[in-house]
Parts: sequence; C-alpha cells; structure tokens
Amino acid sequence: MSRVDPSAEQVARLAELPAEQPVVMINLLAFKPDGGAESYARYAAEVQPHLERVGGRLIFGGSALQMVIGEHPDPWWDVVLAVEYPSVQAFLSMVADPDYQAIHVHRENALQRAELIATAPGM
Repeated sequence: MSRVDPSAEQVARLAELPAEQPVVMINLLAFKPDGGAESYARYAAEVQPHLERVGGRLIFGGSALQMVIGEHPDPWWDVVLAVEYPSVQAFLSMVADPDYQAIHVHRENALQRAELIATAPGM
C-alpha cells in the first residue's frame, strides 16, 4: 500500500530547500473507491482557511482524462492539484499547525495513493 504522507526524511529534505523560496506543490491523488472523493471534498473545504493563513492558494485543479505520453494507457491518479505557497516555510508551518492536523484525517481517509512534488516556479 502506498503512503499518503511524507516520511520524516522527505520532510527533512524539504526543509533544506531555501526557506523563503516560493514553491508550487503538485499533488497527484488517487481516491479510495468508497467515499474517498467525498472525504477529500471535505478536506478541501476545511483546508482553505489554513491555506489563506499562510498565503497559499490553489492555482490548478483538474481530473485526469488520459495519458498522452507514458507507458500506461491511463494515469493512476484521479486528480491533479497545483497549490502555490509563498515559501517552503509557509507550507511547513501550515502542515505543522495543530488545527491543520485536526482536519488532515479527512485527507488520509480519502486517499489510496498520493504523490506530492515540490516545484520551483519558472523555467
């Protein structure tokens, strides 16, 4: 079974990035078959104030249609999200907040598989 949360090592590596560099988190999300999408919708609604508090914002959200280039005919994920944060520190601050941790259970209950990729804006 795939993890849906980062390991301690992955968080430590993220924390080594320049603390004030903007970051866009690319989320590849596969929902559990029974109620996963609904649980994630609840998480999405409840996470909004936490995003706003740290200056984050959803810049793209969409469902997977088909693979155009790749080894498999269909993507493994259901949804792709791109969430922009003003800094790595803003993201880390949000996910460490106890109020955020209280709603995180909805994300865990929703996901069968997840990949989260930290990217730097620009080419």
